[in-house]
Amino acid sequence: MSCTVADVVAVLERRYPPATAESWDAVGLVVGDRSAPVRRVLLTVDVVDEVLAEARSLGAELVVAHHPLLLRGLQSVVVEHPKGRLVVEAVRAQVAVFTAHTNADVAVDGVSQALADALGLLDCEPLVPAPGSPTTGVGRVGRLPVAVPAGEWLEQVAAALPPTVAGVRLAGDPQRAVRRVALVGGAGDSYLDAARAAGVDAYLTSDLRHHPTSELLQHEGAPVLVDVAHSAAEATWLPVLAGVLRDELGADGPEVVVSRVRTDPWTAVAGRG
Repeated sequence: MSCTVADVVAVLERRYPPATAESWDAVGLVVGDRSAPVRRVLLTVDVVDEVLAEARSLGAELVVAHHPLLLRGLQSVVVEHPKGRLVVEAVRAQVAVFTAHTNADVAVDGVSQALADALGLLDCEPLVPAPGSPTTGVGRVGRLPVAVPAGEWLEQVAAALPPTVAGVRLAGDPQRAVRRVALVGGAGDSYLDAARAAGVDAYLTSDLRHHPTSELLQHEGAPVLVDVAHSAAEATWLPVLAGVLRDELGADGPEVVVSRVRTDPWTAVAGRG
């Protein structure tokens, strides 16, 4: 029995319900024909030109991405616009595109839990639980098996994540003992206060800005902050998602491939202190 785009979408929407996405988000099937057959699925953090080229070379009929291709609406779909070009190329190649974003962030087997597992955190629970659901919600809070100095944990984090040009940054005392950790996969400086209220030793997320970081560190007992590359943190979910699709669709389902394209946009760094 052949698998279709609709079959894969049904699994994704059952495991990562669109209703759990933020109101501003744009999730679901973005490009494609639900009735089209699928023999190979490609998983990625971002839909970029190189990922679509990879999909074509692999013969993948469906790309499942974490970040929305069309988060902000287009007034036209033309190749002169980067987003329009991606849509046109996907249609030409008969490659469907599906997005699971904030609905995947909060899931039991979603982005933040995958990141926590990659970092070896134990006894995890949501940093901000979803209403009526103590096992789902934004971020995770857990503990390391043993306490380690923050500077040492920084090296462990860097080793556990896909390498990027910018690496991993620490704000706070490198000698601070870290045992209890909060994290949010993706951009998480809006949850700095929640992390401080949780009484953790360290808070790990991406895209931390100067002023919120500086201001948090002024609080007595504030956690050290670890800033990791956005795409690297979220890439930890892709193998988990691959396992979900393989388990749900079975041996007769499509081949599921994690993209080899690193979509982190930074290519060089200079002037490190």
